[in-house]
Amino acid sequence: MLRIVNRVLIGLVGLVLVVAGGSVLAVGLGVDPPSWWPHDGTHDVLLSDAERTRWRDADWWWPTVIAVLAVLVLLALWWLTAVLRRHRLAEVLVDTGDGEGALLRGSALEGVLTTEAARSNGIERAHARLTGRRSAPEARIRLLLQPHVNPGDALNTLTTQALAHAEDSAGLAALPAEVRLRGAGHRAERVR
Repeated sequence: MLRIVNRVLIGLVGLVLVVAGGSVLAVGLGVDPPSWWPHDGTHDVLLSDAERTRWRDADWWWPTVIAVLAVLVLLALWWLTAVLRRHRLAEVLVDTGDGEGALLRGSALEGVLTTEAARSNGIERAHARLTGRRSAPEARIRLLLQPHVNPGDALNTLTTQALAHAEDSAGLAALPAEVRLRGAGHRAERVR
């Protein structure tokens, strides 16, 4: 959801900046602007002296400007932290069966998934990452397959071994996974 909001906001801000900047540039280059456009000549400034000093004597002007700018800065900082925030799962809630729960570090489960997937036959390299919520984790796994491996067999082995063991050990009902497979290139070998 946050990714969609991020893209829409970036698109809207970009569109507004391109339209405003392009129209100011067009007027500056001598294109006749429409009648509603506030700047009508190539030597017209964006803010005249009258526009800049219009609200100087009003007591409410500067506190309002500062409050609006502060809200904009806070929104920009929130947006920045939301974009830069780690999307990894820090911990997984393990059902212990006694009504209580235990917390398992996400990095530990990622390490086990990576190690077990890398040990599978035909896997040259593996990397696992957990996302989602701590009560409903999801895995993202990247596998680099050796040249001779059937991708279907590698995926089946991963599902029946590494993912099944992770589900069982963490007491999860399911561990949905997105698996990305990539084949390793053939290396030239000398035949004797």
